[in-house]
Amino acid sequence: MTTFCGSLLASSTALTDPHFSNTLVFIAEHNNKGAMGFVINRVFPRWFNELEAYRHMPALTLYQGGPVDQEHLFFLHRRPDMIPGGQAVAQGICFGGDFEQALRYLSAGIVVPNDLLLFIGYAGWDGGNLEAELAEGSWGIRNPTPDWDDLQELVRTSGRFQ
Repeated sequence: MTTFCGSLLASSTALTDPHFSNTLVFIAEHNNKGAMGFVINRVFPRWFNELEAYRHMPALTLYQGGPVDQEHLFFLHRRPDMIPGGQAVAQGICFGGDFEQALRYLSAGIVVPNDLLLFIGYAGWDGGNLEAELAEGSWGIRNPTPDWDDLQELVRTSGRFQ
């Protein structure tokens, strides 16, 4: 099985789902059971510190990761040395880990805002669905697989993605 973990997908005009029109999705997990990724070019209308539980935290940008499980936060980071439990998904990019530890280090200035990307919700596919959508042309794979700096640059400039 070809894995797309760590890949960046660009939606095509053939994709009519409004959740994914003009989106870039970073794939964080992909196996025979399905795939999970995050829309990186849709900013959530509130800052991280505007969420009640995180009022004491810095004002970080939140991204609308996708239509699934919008009650929870998910994160990508580049600090496996500081945030245990994450899964390496691409060069210098980790998915998840000890969120409370990440927040403690963020508050202390040990981890900086540029080390994290925070998402509300995610994009998910059941087994075989992502492959089918790729085959039908709903998505294109952007090459090469990004590293953390590439991903950060895409996030910064993604408002211009069409």
